[in-house]
Amino acid sequence: MATWQIAVLLLVIVWALQSVGVWMQMRHYRQALGDIEQRFQTGFVGTGFMRGRFAKGTIALVVVSDQLIVDRIAVMSGRSVFAKFQPLREFDGLTLDELRAKSAAFADGSVGKSAKSLGLAVAKAIEQIDGVRLRKAESMGSRSDQPSTERSSANLSMAVI
Repeated sequence: MATWQIAVLLLVIVWALQSVGVWMQMRHYRQALGDIEQRFQTGFVGTGFMRGRFAKGTIALVVVSDQLIVDRIAVMSGRSVFAKFQPLREFDGLTLDELRAKSAAFADGSVGKSAKSLGLAVAKAIEQIDGVRLRKAESMGSRSDQPSTERSSANLSMAVI
């Protein structure tokens, strides 16, 4: 077998392995979102991500209640497709504004590079939550003169990448 044929074969094998890895990671991501949707029936979910060119990437899932209290933050960080979501319990119970301030402190890079990517990912998740809250408020305001056909506001509002 010629050298170029071996190179092409290796390239195809590596590409196939990468495809399987991406599939596994997306399956884990969907499972994590499904678990959040089942566990937290009300409130808002935001997803933020920060990609690093050569540094590890970070994905943050932020769950807040209707009262804007942080119920859960889960973070997936790493360079490989084997990274898993890990809960960050130290942020549970903070208000959304307190979390916003902490993520801004991390995002400025003074704490460290990994904290910077975490802060930026959480900040993007908070932006999504703010956007969903705004759209929900606007839709409720435009329907205030019409009778509501919704059962209740007890649905988890998802803001996903």
